[in-house]
Amino acid sequence: MPRVFFALPFPAIDPVAIAIGPIAIRWYALAYLAGLLLGWWLARRLVARPGWKLRPEALDDLLVYVTLGIVLGGRLGYVLVYNPSYYAEHPLEILFLWRGGMSFHGGLSGVAIACWLFARQRGIALLEVTDLIAAIAPLGIFFGRLANFINGELWGRPTDVPWAVIFPAAGPEPRHPSQLYEATLEGLVLFAILQLWAWRPRAAADAGLLTGLFLSGYGLARGFLELYREPDPQLGFLWGGLTMGQLLSLPLVGLGLLLLLGVYRKRRRALP
Repeated sequence: MPRVFFALPFPAIDPVAIAIGPIAIRWYALAYLAGLLLGWWLARRLVARPGWKLRPEALDDLLVYVTLGIVLGGRLGYVLVYNPSYYAEHPLEILFLWRGGMSFHGGLSGVAIACWLFARQRGIALLEVTDLIAAIAPLGIFFGRLANFINGELWGRPTDVPWAVIFPAAGPEPRHPSQLYEATLEGLVLFAILQLWAWRPRAAADAGLLTGLFLSGYGLARGFLELYREPDPQLGFLWGGLTMGQLLSLPLVGLGLLLLLGVYRKRRRALP
C-alpha cells in the first residue's frame, strides 16, 4: 500500500451531459461525435493541399465508413478480447453500448477494414486513405480518454503522487489518473507530431509515412502508459507480466516501423 501524502477527490461530473425527458446524451457519445466531426473538418483541409489524391467531397462517405468501423470494431473487439465469457452468457448485452465497453484496438481494426473497403470502392491506394485517418485519429483518442475520466473508468494503479485521484468505483486508494495521461500522450502529443508531417508538401514516396508514425507512436505510448493503468480485472497481468493493452500494441509498433522503413527506402530510390 503506497504511503499517501495528498490525493485529489474525483470531480463530480455527471456522465450524462444533456437529459431531455427520457433521452440522455452522455459525455462519451459527445466525445465520439466531437472526434469524428473535428476530424472530418481537419481532413477536408488537409486533402485540399497539393499531393493528396482524395477530394474533399469524398470525405462525407469516408466519415460514414469510419464511424461504422469505430463502433462495430470497438464493441466487437471488447466483447471478443476483453470479456468473451461474460458476453457468451449475456449475448443481448453486446448491444448495450451505453453501458461502456469499447476496445481501441478493436476500433482500429474496424477502421482499417473500413478504409480498405472505401479505398477499393473508390479505386484509391489504401495508404492514401490510412494516412489521412492517421493524421486526425489522435483527436478522437483525446476526447475519448477525457470521457473515460469523466465516467470514472479505466483508472490507474495505486500511487502516492500529489496529483493522485480517488475514483469512487475503485475503492479508497489514490490512483494515477491514467486516462489523462493517455489523453495527453496518445492524444495531444501524438497529434502534434503528426501535424508536423501532415502539412508538409506530400510526395508519392510519402505514402505510408503518417500511418507508420501513428501506429508506432500510439503503440509505444500505450505500451508505456499501461505501466500506470490498472489492468482489466477479468484479465489481470498476462504473459511475462504484460497487460492485454501492451500485448496488442506490440504488433502496432512493428507494423508502424516497417511502414516507416518502406517510406525511407522509397525516398532513397527517388533521390537523383
